[in-house]
Amino acid sequence: MTDKPVPVRPTLDLRSFTSARVALGRSGASLPTKPLLDFTLDHARARDAVHAAFDVPWLVAGLGELGLAVSEARSRATDRRDYLRRPDLGRQLDAGSAEILAQCATTPCPLAIVVGDGLSAAAVNAHAVALLKSLLPRLAAEEAVAIGRVVVASGARVALGDEIGAILGARMVLTLIGERPGLSAPDSLGAYLTFAPKPGRSDAERNCVSNIHHAGLSYDEAAFKIAWLVREGLAREVTGVTLKDESADRAPRRIGTASPG
Repeated sequence: MTDKPVPVRPTLDLRSFTSARVALGRSGASLPTKPLLDFTLDHARARDAVHAAFDVPWLVAGLGELGLAVSEARSRATDRRDYLRRPDLGRQLDAGSAEILAQCATTPCPLAIVVGDGLSAAAVNAHAVALLKSLLPRLAAEEAVAIGRVVVASGARVALGDEIGAILGARMVLTLIGERPGLSAPDSLGAYLTFAPKPGRSDAERNCVSNIHHAGLSYDEAAFKIAWLVREGLAREVTGVTLKDESADRAPRRIGTASPG
């Protein structure tokens, strides 16, 4: 008795499940013309996203309309070329910005927000204000999480939020930043959460909600996850590898009820 042959699904079916470049076919030893042109176009879009202008005035105006207190800052990277060649400079505030933020720091706050250009200013220009518009009501609901200052930071890497949060006396910092552009998503926004921010924090001490864009995670979905992580992180006084996203399974505990240690 022979086993029945297992039906083989054509590779072409994979294209209905992913935007990745699979089953593109070939023309001789090369790609067909259309997939090759599509690749070239997406590569150009990714490069453009990296070098796009960071629209600080528009962001400051949009954040102000949401009722947020906004300041501007920049890293020690003097220009985009400097930023790309020296990642370390994007993690440090320039002296003038640090002084200005220190003057703004009046009383400690539960949450500070940093909006940085990162590796895709196009993503931040497109999504940051809309995401915060969806997030703010979730943070204000029930046990409200007070937001201190929002800082629009140019030439920013994720870790720049650690120094900003420390200066502002924030228990937690939320950094919204443009992610490294991919060939299928040049405008993806990431959200990074760090409890007790200070210079020297590692990526293992952060939580990340990524892939926020029109073809990825929606604003409402991302806002739900971020709000859950903010509340749970403040309650447990931790972020990073020890704080798992269980937002789909249970409500966050009340802030201030975490057991010692």
